[in-house]
This record gives sequence, C-alpha cells and structure tokens, in this order.
Amino acid sequence: MRTLAAAVALTGVLACAALPAEAQTYPARPVTMIVPFPAGGGSDILARIVADGMRQSLGQPVVIENVGGAGGTIGTTRVARSAPDGYTIGFGQWTSHVGSGALYPLTFDLLKDLTPVAPLTSAVLWLIGGPNVPANNLRELIAWLKANPEKRTAGNIGAGSGTQLCLIYFQQSTGTKFQIVPYRGAAPILQDMLAGQIDLTCPEAGQTLELWRAGKIKAFAVMDKTRWHAAPEVPTTDEAGAPGLHMAFWYGLWAPAGVPRDMIVKLNAAVAATFDDPAVRQKLTEQGHVIPARENRTPEALGAHHKAETEKWWPIIKAAGIKLQ
Repeated sequence: MRTLAAAVALTGVLACAALPAEAQTYPARPVTMIVPFPAGGGSDILARIVADGMRQSLGQPVVIENVGGAGGTIGTTRVARSAPDGYTIGFGQWTSHVGSGALYPLTFDLLKDLTPVAPLTSAVLWLIGGPNVPANNLRELIAWLKANPEKRTAGNIGAGSGTQLCLIYFQQSTGTKFQIVPYRGAAPILQDMLAGQIDLTCPEAGQTLELWRAGKIKAFAVMDKTRWHAAPEVPTTDEAGAPGLHMAFWYGLWAPAGVPRDMIVKLNAAVAATFDDPAVRQKLTEQGHVIPARENRTPEALGAHHKAETEKWWPIIKAAGIKLQ
C-alpha cells in the first residue's frame, strides 16, 4: 500500500509539474508566421526582418509561410481559423486587414476573431507623377487634372489596396477626376510611368525613393501631417494645398482569438525587443518605415488603431463603389 501510495503521489507531482513547465517554456517549438502576400514583396521583407528579431528573443524559429491571394484574405482567414495555442500568428497590413475586408466576403470578423499582438511599422505614402506630367507642385497638379477631367491616368495595385484608396481619397478631397487603372504590382506601374503611359500613382514612399532622388519621378506631397525624414524637401498635403488629406500604410501582428494572455505578452515583448535593436532600427529607417514609439507598441494600441481605421475607411470604400477586379 505504501508503495502504491508513493507511486500515485509521484505520478501526481510529475503531472502537475509538466503543465506549468510547458507554459513557462513557451514557445517550446517553432512559431509559424503567416504572411498573406507572395514572397519577395515589401510586406514579406518586413515580416522576415521582424521574424528574425523575434527568433532571437523567443529562442525558437519564427517560420514564414506565404499564403497569398484575394487581397490577403486567404492567409488571414487561415490565421483566424488556427488553433489558439500561440504557435500560429499572422502578419498583416492596411490592405489585408482594412481595405480587403470591405470588399471580399469573409467567413470571420477581422476585429473579433483575431487577437492583436503588436503594431509593427507604418510607411509614408506619397503622390508621385511621371516625368511627362507638366505640374511641378500639388496645386499645379490639381489645376492640371481639373483642366483635363477623365483624360489623365493613375495606376493602382488592385481593388481595396492602399494605393487605390489613396487615389480615390485624393480625387474626393480635391474634386479631380482621372482614370484609375489596375495593375498586378508596383513594378509594372513604375515601368509605365517612366515610359509616359500613365501619369500618377500613390505608393509607399520608400519603394520609389531612389527614383525620386535620381530625378526620374516627381513627388508632389506626402500623405501625412509631418514631412518624411528621408525626403524632407517634399511638402505634406497640408502644406502643398490639400489640407487634411492624410493616409498612412501600416503593419501589424495578430494571433487567433483565444490565445492566452501570457503568450500574447511574450510575443509582444519579442517584437519590442526587435525594434530596440539598433541594427534593425537602421535597416527599417533606411527602407522608409516608421517604428512606433515605445508607448504605442502594445496589443491594445494595435486593436484601437485597427478599429479606428476600419471605421474610417469602410464607408469611403463602399461609397466609392469599388468592385473586385
């Protein structure tokens, strides 16, 4: 009886010890980060920088899985439907978590079925034109467009993309009319712009900074309240003649709803440690990204921002009558 009692007691101790150990050692295996866009693009590059930094803090690999399609909604759906065990997280940005949600029929709720982990960076958008555009500043551009309604063209990267909404927002705010032409990516837009086939676009500024520095494109204004550190000569929309025309392209990290709070805290801390690394900060700054202030890196900050952006942009998207292309 004593032997049996001792065995039962030992089994109980081991069982009780195993559970806290598993929780305390999270993550005990690699974490998968689903990126809802193809490999090689701007989102994928940022995701890999963040994943590498998180690996160093978590002590486990953060493995990137690219699941593109449908404006990022396919990959994001997989995140929302994943087990809430902390081993699947989702990278996202304005298009996948705001723009596409207003257009694609989702089987989940972007705000309720995802748990915010951490805000990532934001990227400045700017309105640029090709070398054949006669205007040299935003006021001249607006006048030129109004003098040529529906005759000028601008390139966008698909329905619900930040580029498309930036251009629509510009039209609505300035009373201009021009054709918005869909493209499969930023590269063909820039090729046609340099060749004089289209006039305008509204990309992430970091993607076209070198073209601007080389004098191959014109930058009329940044869509922000403050000037961009990488091109301080370019005025804001407020300064250039379109006050209140602000739009930033931002990124974040989510997990499925129901992931334990202690895991979210640990993942968030890993992102914060990544952004505190001087080498990472320099690399991201050189690529045009803006790292959030320390007090704005919380899960709650991402959740509040995501909700505010959805409430702002969904009515604009639906009022514009944007259709899937």
